[in-house]
Amino acid sequence: MKADITEVEPSRLRGRWIFSALAVLAVSVIAGLFIGTVDLPTLEVGRAIIDRIPGVRLLSGLTITQEALFFDIRLPRVVLAGLVGGALALSGAAYQGVFRNPLVDPYLLGTAAGAGLGATLAIAYLPATSISVIGLDIGLLPIAAFAGALIAVMMAYGLGASTGVRSSATLMLAGVSVTAFLTAVQTFIQQRETETLQRVYSWILGALGTADWSSVGSVAPYVAVSSGVILAHGRLLDVLSVGDDEATSLGVRASRVRLTVALAASLAAAAAVAAAGLIGFVGLVVPHMVRRLTAGSYRVVLPLSLIGGAAFMILADLLARTVLAPAELPIGVVTAFIGAPFFAGLLRRSRRSAV
Repeated sequence: MKADITEVEPSRLRGRWIFSALAVLAVSVIAGLFIGTVDLPTLEVGRAIIDRIPGVRLLSGLTITQEALFFDIRLPRVVLAGLVGGALALSGAAYQGVFRNPLVDPYLLGTAAGAGLGATLAIAYLPATSISVIGLDIGLLPIAAFAGALIAVMMAYGLGASTGVRSSATLMLAGVSVTAFLTAVQTFIQQRETETLQRVYSWILGALGTADWSSVGSVAPYVAVSSGVILAHGRLLDVLSVGDDEATSLGVRASRVRLTVALAASLAAAAAVAAAGLIGFVGLVVPHMVRRLTAGSYRVVLPLSLIGGAAFMILADLLARTVLAPAELPIGVVTAFIGAPFFAGLLRRSRRSAV
C-alpha cells in the first residue's frame, strides 16, 4: 500500500506544477498577442479566430489590417518565441543533468560559436539572403547558422572522443576549445568584411521581429523531436544524478544516455539559435527557477523548463517590443538584463555553499 502511495504522490505533484505552468504560459500568450503599440478588440479577435475554423462562419469586426497584424505578425511571433524559449530552457536543463553542473547552458559545446560563424559566413559571402523552392522563399541565414551549430557540436564530440577519456569534464573542455577556435575565425572574417558588422551584430543580439509562419515551420520539427527525446530520458537523468557507478549497477549505460541527451539538447539549441540568434541566459535562468520551486527530479524539471522557457521568452519579447515602442530592443539585451544579475547571485550562492 505504501508503495502505491509513493508512486501516486509524485505524479500528482508533477501534474499540479505542470497545470500551473500551463496557466502561466496561457497568460503570457494572451499578453503577447494583445499588448502592443496597436490595440486590438478582444471580442472581435475571438470572433476572427472562430471564423478560421472550417465550417464556421462569423462576421468579425476586424479590418484587413488588424487581421494581418494578429494572424501574420503577432501570432507567429508569439509561437516562435515560445518554441525558442522552450527549446533553450529544456536544453539547458538537459545539459545540467548530463554534466551534473548547475552552471552550464545550451551553448556549452560550441553551439553559439558555430551558429555565429555560420551566420557571419552567410552574411558576408552569400550573394542572396534566400532561395526559392517550390514557390517558397527559404532564408539562407538560418540554414547556415543551424549547420554551423551542428558542425561545432560534432567537432566538440570528435575532439573529446579523440582524447580516449570519455567523461563530462573532457567534453566540456573540448567545447571550450571549439568555441575559442570558431570565435577567432568569426572575428577574422568580420575584420576582413567590415561592412557586414552591423548585420552580424544585429543577428547575434537576437531578434524575433522578422518572425513568420515559415520560421515557425522550420523550427517546430526540430524542437518537437529533440524535446520528445529529452523528456523521455527524465527518469534516466535522475539515475545519472547519483553517479555513473551507481547508474551502471542499476543497468543504465551512462555514456549512452549522456550522449543521446546531449545530442538532442544540442539539436534543440541549434534550431533555436538559427531562428532567433544568440539569446543568452534562458537556458540557465529558467531551469534554476524551476529547480528552486519544485523537487529536483528531472521528470518534473524538464517539462516545467520547457513550458517555463516558452512563457519567459514570450514575456521577454513583449518587453523588447514595448519598452521603447515604436522602436524595439534586441531580445538578447532583455534576457541579459534579467539573467546577468541572476547568474551573479547564483555564483555567490555557490561560493557560500562551498565554504
